[in-house]
Amino acid sequence: MNVKIRKGDTVIIINGRATDKGKRGEVIKVLPNENRLVVAGINVRKKHQKEVQSKGRSLKPGLIEFEAPIAISNVMLICPKCNQPTRVGATREDGESQRTCKKCGKAID
Repeated sequence: MNVKIRKGDTVIIINGRATDKGKRGEVIKVLPNENRLVVAGINVRKKHQKEVQSKGRSLKPGLIEFEAPIAISNVMLICPKCNQPTRVGATREDGESQRTCKKCGKAID
């Protein structure tokens, strides 16, 4: 499936946990094979980390916080031009495909 959201885009959470719904964040990582993405500050989880030695260094034990992936269907892209949540369309100009905002019609990239 062609993913229309890329790393660096600003998205809003439209579905999921009540604590994250309505928040905005920047996409850190896109996992297209799993239809998921990682958003900064969203879906923060805690993990108990053991002390691990690797390559002569040791990772500190304790609780670490990290952003877990969220389903792409639970987010909407924020158009940088009109600053509104929008669906993404594709138009072809000069043989190149461009992402366009469905609300204002302007190119996103």
